[in-house]
Amino acid sequence: MPPLPKQDAPWLYKGSDVPHDREWYFGTLPNGLRWAVRYNQVPPGQVSIRVRIDAGAMHEKPEEAGFAHLIEHLVFRQSKYLGESQAIPTWQRLGASFGSDTNAETTATATTFKIDLPNASDASLDESMKLLSGMVIAPTLSESDIRTEAPIVLAEKRERGGTSERLMLAMRKLMAEGQPLADHATIGSEATINGAHEASVRAFHQRWYRPENAVVVIAGDADPRLMAALITRWFGDWRGQGAITAAPDFGAPKAPPANDPLAPVGNAQVMVEPSLPRSLLYGVLRPWHEKQDTVAYNQGLMLDQVAQMIVNRRLESRARSGATYLSAHVDQQSEARSVEGTFVTITPLDGRWDAALTEVRAIIADMLQAPPSEEEIARELAEINVIFESQVQQRALQAGGKLADDLVQAVDIHETVAAPAVVHDIFRKSLPMFTPQAVHDHAKALFEGKVLRGLYITPQDKEATSDALRKALAAKVVPDPRARASAKAISFAQLPPIGKPVEPVEVKPTGLLAIEEVAFANGVKAQLWPTKDDPGRVTVKVRFGAGWRAIEAGQNAYAALAGMALVSSGEGPLGQEELESISNGRKMGFEFRIEDGVFQFSADTRDEDLADQLYLFAAKFAMPRWDAAPVLRAKAAASTQFEAFNSSPGGVLERDLRFLQRGNDPRFAMATPDQMAKATPEGFRQMWEPILAQGPIEVQIYGDFNRAKGIDALKATFGALAPRAPIAPQVLSRSIANAAPTLQPVSRYHRGDANQAAAVISWPTSGGLAGVSESRQLDVLSQIFANRMLEALREKAGAAYAPQVAADWPIDVPDGGTITAMAQMQPDMVPQFFATADAIAADLAAKPVGADELALVIEPLRQQIARASTATGFFMGLVEGGTQDSARYKLPRGLLEDYTKVTPEQLQALARHWLQADRAFRLQVLPEAKGKTAKAD
Repeated sequence: MPPLPKQDAPWLYKGSDVPHDREWYFGTLPNGLRWAVRYNQVPPGQVSIRVRIDAGAMHEKPEEAGFAHLIEHLVFRQSKYLGESQAIPTWQRLGASFGSDTNAETTATATTFKIDLPNASDASLDESMKLLSGMVIAPTLSESDIRTEAPIVLAEKRERGGTSERLMLAMRKLMAEGQPLADHATIGSEATINGAHEASVRAFHQRWYRPENAVVVIAGDADPRLMAALITRWFGDWRGQGAITAAPDFGAPKAPPANDPLAPVGNAQVMVEPSLPRSLLYGVLRPWHEKQDTVAYNQGLMLDQVAQMIVNRRLESRARSGATYLSAHVDQQSEARSVEGTFVTITPLDGRWDAALTEVRAIIADMLQAPPSEEEIARELAEINVIFESQVQQRALQAGGKLADDLVQAVDIHETVAAPAVVHDIFRKSLPMFTPQAVHDHAKALFEGKVLRGLYITPQDKEATSDALRKALAAKVVPDPRARASAKAISFAQLPPIGKPVEPVEVKPTGLLAIEEVAFANGVKAQLWPTKDDPGRVTVKVRFGAGWRAIEAGQNAYAALAGMALVSSGEGPLGQEELESISNGRKMGFEFRIEDGVFQFSADTRDEDLADQLYLFAAKFAMPRWDAAPVLRAKAAASTQFEAFNSSPGGVLERDLRFLQRGNDPRFAMATPDQMAKATPEGFRQMWEPILAQGPIEVQIYGDFNRAKGIDALKATFGALAPRAPIAPQVLSRSIANAAPTLQPVSRYHRGDANQAAAVISWPTSGGLAGVSESRQLDVLSQIFANRMLEALREKAGAAYAPQVAADWPIDVPDGGTITAMAQMQPDMVPQFFATADAIAADLAAKPVGADELALVIEPLRQQIARASTATGFFMGLVEGGTQDSARYKLPRGLLEDYTKVTPEQLQALARHWLQADRAFRLQVLPEAKGKTAKAD
């Protein structure tokens, strides 16, 4: 293999003084193609390949709208080395699953093809580069391929369209008014996609798919010299046809006329969408321009970031204390090399959009009137520092796919990449620059621009007008200093102890790897696995209680509120502001979730913060606090979002599917606005206070931590808790019902576009630890089912873009499992979905699958397990609950065999047992007709 080129002046760093990331090697082929390669062992054996083409939606002529994305599809349809529809199965045979390992993306500025090749050998890597070169350089682009793929693209457009598409297009048209970005939707239009033909598609490909417009990036577990040699071998002979076409001009925001009395406020729009919550967005816009990605430029971005963080913390503080808005956020963005802007997003309460806008602008005006305090700046610098420190510590965990994506993104925005240590070093050396005046100057610059534009989305007609919005954006506001940070610093040393530290009654090995089990007299048990495989990262999980089994009918509103309010309601002397303050500059978290059989707190932390992280979790049990404000805010958030679920078939499924699949169990029903209105902080406490006090607790700690210190921290926190009350037997015995079979589908209705529908068929299975081997085999069966659905509904019929099939088998409870198939499509195609699903189920039960079909599923599964099993969290996820049932420590054994040794005869038996037509629940979500409600028949 030839040596790698010298790295004195890599093309990515031209004009930049940012230190080169020396783990990347860069080169340029004689034909103009640029490349970058890097050795990386995360995950072991995987090589990630990216091929980026400077051809996005903004490179299209009006009659070519959607062609860049259409070609993305056609590249996978057929090409020089791949026959029709052979790309997906070919990659599957190489172990790459469709969608996650094999994918592509088209944006306004580029198209990128992505392959994450597992278990890469020299031969499979060579084959992959050969196939990719043929796909990109010589796709077939035949008339028949176009006619086959066009309906699939239109199915994707339909699935992703409707209200969300209208909103996205409205935002683009407004914010990029007068620029190509405003009129170039990536998906294109039905007319241009149906109007695509071989000659016009080939012309677009010839114009833009050329080596001078290409970048190939490879990062992974292979010799960089081999990577570079393969790029040369398979892409070196590529030659563009004809003269190079210059990239289009992306334009710049145009200011309103100088004589406009409301200047710089330009256009403003009010968009009425009955199924969307209220939202107000305004942007201060500036032209995008080429930059020299220098150290000084990055220091400026850091100052911008600190200014944004301060104003966002002030906005959030006001929202928590009772504002006219539910939330507000400031974000600096660069959009498609067309617009740079500072965007302010506001969620008003009720219809008081003008009051909310005034309040937010007044808080921002105060930031622009006076410099922030040194204390405010120090707080944000501490937050940034812990992020950069963690990135340095976790450098060895950077996945090759992420590294490749980051470099492609840098190419797209015409900037560089830097090693985590370099970024942290620049930050530390820049600390003297973060003065109040410097941050103030950057804050003012963030809100300076040629034009300011606004968009208000409301479900209520005549609630606002464009003229009123323009005037409100132009009106002067009085700076409001009340949101400035004033909370006193608080430390863990000031907090009351959980109790007297208690020695564990037992510390023993589990027999699985280096995982230990620690038991305390109060019933708390912990699983510990200190390892250097996760440098700089420690994961903590706390399992307690009975999960959904503990929730009564009629408590669904309080269950829904918990995600936003349970942690925020505080503990001991710590309210929401204090919880945020005490974790400043620390790597700490506090996530909460409800599972079928258990509740869980979780966080990613680090060794130096582990003891305090455990204190936060334990204090929620020892001294829970019940502040009302977070509950009231969570209620307001839930009320504003409810109607949005009616806007599309996917929204209705998100709202109703679990409830319907579980036999209309009211615990799983999404709370209505009326139910939310009746919920009170007192009722919230009455439900959650006994739950926090009941049942065994299991703590998991794994990652890069000191074992002795970890046990000491447990002694002072969870070991010091009072003994737990038992969970009532009737709670533990509650089952999860399955929906009754339906030969005719149950109907639900949405208020979105008339060409959108969804269909679901769900077969009940089971649950529990005893059937875990069967559950894994059902995963295999489901993936075979999914491949057949994809072939029938997408590849052949063009009826659905992304049909899905998945098996669910709860481990913590003995029932409630399902095999579920679903797809979105046009309403008249819904009967075809059910007929197809029934036919596939019947065929799987009637005869064994073929060896090749089974291999297309088994090999990607084998590779997924191999990659996942290199992570500590993979094994700890399998043994959750092991302190209560030691059989879980055996779950990793037999895992690979269950997935990869299953036979066609076993799968046929499973299909016969579970996929019976008379056991299936069927659901269709159709567009609402006049006289129909949006809820049910």
